[in-house]
Amino acid sequence: MPPDHTQQQSSQEQQRARELSLHSTSPPVDVPGFEAQSRLGSGAFGEVWIGIDKKTSRRVAIKFFMHQSGLDWTQLSREVEKLVLLSADRYVVQLLDVGWESDPPYYIMEYIENGSLEDLLRERGRLNGRDAEELFREIAIGLMHAHGKGVLHCDLKPANILLDSDNNPRLADFGQSRLSHEQSPALGTLFYMAPEQADLKAVPDSCWDVYALGALLYCMLTGTPPHRSESATQQFDSAAGLADRLARYRKLITASPPPTEHRRTPGVDRTLADIVDRCLAVDPRRRFPNVQAVIDALDARNAARVRRPLMLIGFVGPILLLAIMAIFGLRGYERAMRQSEFLVTIKARENNSMTARAAADSIKGEIYRYFVLIEKEASLVGFRTKFDAVAESDIVKQISDPDISLAARDALRTTFMADGPRQTLNAYLQQRLDDHLGRLSQNESELKLASLLLVDASGRMLAVAYDHNAPSRSIGWNYAYRTYFHGGPADLTYDDREIPPFKQTPPGIAPIRSTHFSAAFRSTTTGLWKIAVSTPIFREGNPELDVVGVLGMTVNLGDFSYFRNTNLKDKFAVLVDGRRGPNQGVILQHPLFDIMSQDGEGPAEDYSATEFRVTETQLATIQPDSVYRDPLGESSLGELYRGDWIASASTVALPEAPASNDGLVVLVQERQEVATAEVKELGRQLKREGIWALVGVFGVILVLWYVAIRMMADPRAVAARVGYAMGAASGSTRRNTNATPNHNLSTLPAPPATRELKE
Repeated sequence: MPPDHTQQQSSQEQQRARELSLHSTSPPVDVPGFEAQSRLGSGAFGEVWIGIDKKTSRRVAIKFFMHQSGLDWTQLSREVEKLVLLSADRYVVQLLDVGWESDPPYYIMEYIENGSLEDLLRERGRLNGRDAEELFREIAIGLMHAHGKGVLHCDLKPANILLDSDNNPRLADFGQSRLSHEQSPALGTLFYMAPEQADLKAVPDSCWDVYALGALLYCMLTGTPPHRSESATQQFDSAAGLADRLARYRKLITASPPPTEHRRTPGVDRTLADIVDRCLAVDPRRRFPNVQAVIDALDARNAARVRRPLMLIGFVGPILLLAIMAIFGLRGYERAMRQSEFLVTIKARENNSMTARAAADSIKGEIYRYFVLIEKEASLVGFRTKFDAVAESDIVKQISDPDISLAARDALRTTFMADGPRQTLNAYLQQRLDDHLGRLSQNESELKLASLLLVDASGRMLAVAYDHNAPSRSIGWNYAYRTYFHGGPADLTYDDREIPPFKQTPPGIAPIRSTHFSAAFRSTTTGLWKIAVSTPIFREGNPELDVVGVLGMTVNLGDFSYFRNTNLKDKFAVLVDGRRGPNQGVILQHPLFDIMSQDGEGPAEDYSATEFRVTETQLATIQPDSVYRDPLGESSLGELYRGDWIASASTVALPEAPASNDGLVVLVQERQEVATAEVKELGRQLKREGIWALVGVFGVILVLWYVAIRMMADPRAVAARVGYAMGAASGSTRRNTNATPNHNLSTLPAPPATRELKE
C-alpha cells in the first residue's frame, strides 16, 4: 500500500532535505551512554540509527535532527510532552532520552523490531478477520490508555503503529497529538482523518481517534483505507492549497455512501462490520463517543461469540426437550387411548352379548307362548265345529279337484268366499284375533298377532283374519308350498314359473304333523318379514294318522315384545335368520324396516327388492378387536347406520328345531363412537390439557429466552448503550481533567523551540 502522509497544519512549505548521496558510516555525534551501531534510515530532518544502551545493552533507536532549518520545534516539543505523559505505557513507543543541546539534537526511543503495520500490510495485502480484530483491540486499548491520560493521538494510521517482537502493536508518532483540554486544531492523514477534523478551526475531540480506529480496522480487513480511490487522490493532489484540499476531503467523505468492502471479507461477521460502520459514521453523534465504547462493543461481540454455542444449546435444547416430551407424550396418549378404547369396546361387547342373550331368551319364551297359543286355539270346540262344516263342504271338494281349470277354480272362489259357513268361520277367526289385539292394548306383554289363517289338508286357504282392514286375496288358493304347511326349511318352487305358486295345486305335499315355526317370508302386502306358527288339525277319532287342516298365526318379526319396547338409535337389536337354507343370514328385522313401514308409503324400492344379509364371515369376525359394518348402511336410506359398530350375537333356540339346526340370531349392535364417547371425551380433555401444558411450557421458554436475550443482548445494542453512557462520562472527564503529571521523564529538558515559547 502507498505511504500516507500527514497533512501539515502550517501553510508554509516545509523544506525537505535531499537524499544523502553518500551514507555516513559513523553517527553524526557521540551520544553519552549509548553506542550508535548502524544507520536504520534517513528522512527529511535527519537520520535514525540503531544503538545500544551501554549500561543495559538494550537496543534503542536514536533520531538525529541534522536538518533543522525546516523543523517545527513546536510540534516536536508537543510530541515529547505527550510521550512524557505516556511513559511506562506498554502500548506506546517509549521516549528514553533527549539531547536538545547536542549538535545535531537527538532523542532516543525504544527500538521496535518488526517495523510498522504499514509494512505488514504492504507485505500481506490484508489480514484475516481474527488477526485484524486482535490487533485492533490492542491498538484500541493503547489508545484508551492515552485518552485516559488526556492525550488524543489525532493521527492514527498504519505507519504510526509499530509491531514489537511479539507482534504486539505500539502507538508511535504523537507529533499531531493534543491534550484533551487543548483547543488548537490538529490535522491527520487523508482517508484516516474524520471529516470534521479536516478543518483548520476544528477543536480536538476523542471522536477523531474513533474514526481513525475504524479506518485502521477497515484498512487491515481490505488492504486499503475507506473511500480511497485513484480519482480521489488525483482530486486532492490538484487542490490549490491545504484549505482547498481539506474542503475537498470533507465533501468526499460526506457525499460518499458508507463503504461496504469490509462486509465481503471472509471471516468478518456482521457485528464486527457494524463496529467498523459505526466508527466510520460521518456524523460524530452516530459514532462511538469514545474508545472505551469501541472496546465494550468488541467485548460484547466476543462474549456473544463465546456464548453462542451455549445460547444455541439454550435455545435448541428446550425445544428438543419439548419436542421429545411431546412425541413421547403423544405416543403414550395414543397408546393409552387405543388401549382404553379397546377395553371399552370389549366391555361394550360383553354388555351387548348379555343383552343379546337376554333378547334371545325373551324371543325364545315368546315363541314358546305362540306355540301354546296356537295349539290352544286349535283345540277349542267352537273352532272345530265351524272348521269341519267348511272343510267337508262340497264347494271345497270342487275347488280342490285337480282336474278343474284355473278359470273355473277362480269362478268357484267367488262363490266360496260368499259361502255362509265359510264366512262364519272367517268371522270367528277375526273375532279371536281382535280379542288378542284387545288384550294387547291393555297389556304390552301380550302376544301380538298379524293374522290367523286356516288351510285344509291340501293347503287350500279356507279363512284368514288380519290385524288391518285389507281385503283378503288368498281365499280359495292353495298354499301348500308355504313352509307353515309342509314344515320344510323354505317355500317350495314349481317348474311352471308363469303361474303363481298359490294358483297351482301340486299333489303329494304332506302337511305338518306337529306345531311348527316356519321359515321367514316377506309379506306381499307390507313387504315386512313374517314368520308363521302353525299346528296340524287331526281328524277326530284318528288324531295320529289323518291331518285335515293346518291352523296358523303370522307374526311380524318386528312385533316381538323385545323389539316393540326398544327404540334406541345408537344401540338396538337385529334379527337374523340363522337356519340353514336359502334365507340363511337374511336380516329379518331391523329398525330401518320399521321406519320405512311407518312413512305411509310402504317400503323403499331397494328394500323390497333386496335381501340384506349378514354373511358367515361377518358373524365369524365379530371379535373383540374387530368392528361390524351394518349391511343396511349401504342402502339409500341407511345413512344413519353407516360406520363402525360393536356387535354381539346370540342364537334363539326354537322349540321344535333339532340340535343340528341353528335358530334365529339376535344381533345387538352399538355404535362404536357412542360406546367410546366418554373415553374420547376424556382423551380430548387430556389433549387440551396437554396442549395448554405445552403452550405454557413454551411460553415459559419464550420468557426465559427473552430474559436471556435481554441479559446477554445484541453486542451492538450493548455497545450503543454503554457507548453513549461512556461518551457522557468521557465528555465530563475531558472538561475536568488536567494534564497528568510527568513521571520518570519529567526532568527531561524541553527542546530549544519550547524554551523560546516559554520565555
